[in-house]
Amino acid sequence: MNVEEIIKTDKKLALPVKTMIHFALVSTKIREAFACALKPFDMSEQQFNVLRILRGQKQKPANLSTINERMVTKMSNTTRLVDKLIAKGYVDREVCAENRRKVEITITKEGLDILVELDKVMEQTEEELLKNFNEKELQTLNQLFDKF
Repeated sequence: MNVEEIIKTDKKLALPVKTMIHFALVSTKIREAFACALKPFDMSEQQFNVLRILRGQKQKPANLSTINERMVTKMSNTTRLVDKLIAKGYVDREVCAENRRKVEITITKEGLDILVELDKVMEQTEEELLKNFNEKELQTLNQLFDKF
């Protein structure tokens, strides 16, 4: 099905317009698939992203600024995301002994354990979303995305 059919228009869209609508449609489909996969875990995509960032720290603490810099989706409510993860027992927050204004965040064992489950679910979701592409097409797609 082409874009014109999806948005139910009779007029032929200009290529830039068609391209941007495609991006929007694909983005929405990906976000919906990820949200659906994470819902049984009461986890948002952004919370999942924070956990992955903290796991990547290899038990070294991160501050809110570091987390926000590494977020796939930049947002101003990183503090709220961390608060929710603390409430779930997935991360810890401590005030730095040397600089009381600095807050350090680390992932807990529970956070690492839930990520093992989440990784499997997200990998299945990604495979399902990309099932119509072969490896060469995915490489080409990534090269095209790199132009942004």
